[in-house]
Amino acid sequence: MLGIIVSTIAIALIVNLILKKFHLPTIIGYIFTGTIIAYAFELHDAVNNHTLKEIAEFGVVFLMFTIGLEFSIEHLKKMKREVFVTGSLQILVTATFVFLVCYFAIGLSTETSVIIGAALALSSTAIVLKTFNETKEINRPHGRRVLGILIMQDIAVIPILLMISFFTMGDDKSVGYMIFETLVAAFILLTLLYVSGKYLLEPFLTLVSKTKTDELFVGSVLLLAIGSSYLAHYFGFTYSLGAFVAGMMISETKFKHQVEADLIPFRNILLGVFFITVGMQINFTVIGEYIWIILLLLPVLMGLKYAIIYTIVKFEDNKRVAFKTALSLIQIGEFSLAILELARSKDLVDPTYSQVLIVTIVISMVLTPIILKNLSKAAAKLVPEDVMMINSAHHVDEDKKNHVVVLGYGRFGQSIVNELKMLEQDYVVIEHNMKFYQLGEQRGEPIVFGNAAHRHILNSVNIKTASAVIVAVNNPEALQLICHAIDDLTHNAKTIITVTSEQDKKALEGLHLEHIIVETNQIAKSVVDEVMYCRLG
Repeated sequence: MLGIIVSTIAIALIVNLILKKFHLPTIIGYIFTGTIIAYAFELHDAVNNHTLKEIAEFGVVFLMFTIGLEFSIEHLKKMKREVFVTGSLQILVTATFVFLVCYFAIGLSTETSVIIGAALALSSTAIVLKTFNETKEINRPHGRRVLGILIMQDIAVIPILLMISFFTMGDDKSVGYMIFETLVAAFILLTLLYVSGKYLLEPFLTLVSKTKTDELFVGSVLLLAIGSSYLAHYFGFTYSLGAFVAGMMISETKFKHQVEADLIPFRNILLGVFFITVGMQINFTVIGEYIWIILLLLPVLMGLKYAIIYTIVKFEDNKRVAFKTALSLIQIGEFSLAILELARSKDLVDPTYSQVLIVTIVISMVLTPIILKNLSKAAAKLVPEDVMMINSAHHVDEDKKNHVVVLGYGRFGQSIVNELKMLEQDYVVIEHNMKFYQLGEQRGEPIVFGNAAHRHILNSVNIKTASAVIVAVNNPEALQLICHAIDDLTHNAKTIITVTSEQDKKALEGLHLEHIIVETNQIAKSVVDEVMYCRLG
């Protein structure tokens, strides 16, 4: 056993070092590692080991716990539409569509069709949220949509598991009784977690922190994460749902950041174990035997989920957000694997169908990190901004000159505008995000709605006669497109931009840019200046 563990760590390290040369995420490396050790040590059946499954699932538990730390109860209340409306619609529409295909086109039974439809409606919480946490996209509009849908999907696992119980139960229990039992359990669980979080959590953590013993604090954090998960599981819910609620409770305390820092190492290790178990489920015998079915099924399922999610989100947001949200969630997730495995063990899904679907799901999960890595680039190239006629758009006089054009009204853009106001400098803002545009409009800013990468939008604010152009955009791909458009009109002689790294700066070489500010360098300089000021003081 020890030899297998050592070999697994070595293989994971080698595979990830190779993949890093191609800028691929570690998730894929872990999945490949799982496939390699499954064949090298003949461990295909080990993935069904109950203990290994429990350990692997706690990677997702700790992930949901740390996500909960970022979202207080008030924050979740603000997201109720994303969770309960958008999330519920996505699950219902996807599950219904798949059910109709399975029942009428393929001829499967009602129970089998319902279970397969529900399983394929879910996406991968582990992969998407891990990647979004690393890239900080969780705080962007599409990240908010994605999180809301994934939370609802996690909640939906409960009724899906109940359905399997309904389909296999004897005559000793009625459906009504099981629903009543579940509602009572949910009320008791949420009450326990809420009361504990509100009245006991902060005093408990304060008491532990006074000992000034790191291992006691870490032990307390693990107790809270695992204990809340076990409590949820005891009442018949998923481990990760209990962890998410517990994380939200801790987010209301002053210990939020310390708890997160202590838990991240455990989360990352167990997530690695989880992805290794996913890789162990890739069966090349099944792939070889049903290759054409899998090759047809994979794009059809991913395309279906994209179309449904895009359509739902498009009703409430712009094309860019809808595109990114849909593309982020086109895979099928880890809970789907568990549901199909349980359904197979209860003879509700044919073993052959189950294996074909499991391999298809795992392949979709392998593709997901690559898709997410190129999400912004794909959006910039494939999705033009919505063409919208906005009557209240700011009109710039044809003879306007010596003004400053600010591209972007996010946090950085707003700070720039405030500084320009203090200097009484004339300016015009271009913003293509509807949320920030409306914010600027409410504040009475001279703001124009449009994509700054389009030359006719730049011309509409008299960019050629402006004294300077400040690019306040944090998307590297969009930044290049914008700089190219400005270059065509002004040769970038008066363009000022900020980038996050020297690598981003090198990507803009050849565009006549003289004023590039590297954020990390400027921050470092400011910090050192403060240090010198303290020494002189």
